[in-house]
Formats: sequence, C-alpha cells, structure tokens
Amino acid sequence: MAWQRASGYNKRAGVESQMVRWKGVLGGALRFHTDQAQATEVAIGVAVLNRMLDLGRPNSVRVA
Repeated sequence: MAWQRASGYNKRAGVESQMVRWKGVLGGALRFHTDQAQATEVAIGVAVLNRMLDLGRPNSVRVA
C-alpha cells in the first residue's frame, strides 16, 4: 500500500475510471471539427457526467 501512495497510483486509477465513464457515456472521440464546437461538446459532456455524479453512483454487487 505504501508504494501506491508514493507513486500516486490511487489518483491515476481514479482518473482512469473517470475516463471509462466518459467514453461509455459520450464515446471515444469528439465528433465536431472546429475548436469552438469541440469545446461546446466537452462542456456538455462534463455537465452530463457531473449530473450523473449528483444522482449518485449505482451500487455494484459481485455476482460470481
């Protein structure tokens, strides 16, 4: 556990899980070509993810 704190592993794992949520909700790539349109697309995506966090995460249950 000490190596995880020392290397920042836990923070990295949290960021990776956020990216998985992002890609699951919005897809793996931006769809628009201009910088302004991409900025708008990202802002909408962030708002959606923040709204999801406000509603709470589902409780996961291990099946097997």
